[in-house]
Amino acid sequence: MTTKSQALVPIFIAAVIIGVVGLMTLPSDIKLESVEFPWGTILVDDVPLQVQIADSEPRRIRGLMFQEQLPNDQGMIFVFEQPGLYSLWMLNMQFPLDMIWFDQEGKVVHIEKDVPPCKTPLETTAVKVLSLMEEAAYMLSRSHPDLLSKTTLQKTL
Repeated sequence: MTTKSQALVPIFIAAVIIGVVGLMTLPSDIKLESVEFPWGTILVDDVPLQVQIADSEPRRIRGLMFQEQLPNDQGMIFVFEQPGLYSLWMLNMQFPLDMIWFDQEGKVVHIEKDVPPCKTPLETTAVKVLSLMEEAAYMLSRSHPDLLSKTTLQKTL
């Protein structure tokens, strides 16, 4: 005759196995929501903007996903290890953005205004860039950057 504890042990083991497998297979969206960003200030022609800094692959993948809004005095800057041709995917975006691409010297090389959320990658220009900044749509009119503008990034510790 089987005792109560003998019957419960296999059920407990099965529950633990199912729980571990479930945790290992969590959707990547859930994992992306927990990415933390350092903060800094970017100056575009001496006009300051507080930015979240996406300077690692997990941070760049997460980007502004899942954010309901972006305050007018904030943005996000994507910083890459080396100059290159980079595209962004505005997956799970809730609002349109203004985007500015910068070369390795901090000069503006391309500007896109009022970019809507989309399901496909937004290609960059043929110019190699080291960073790209996003801010809420229509905010570029505040700083008036153009292809002669220069930027500097100050990381907040």
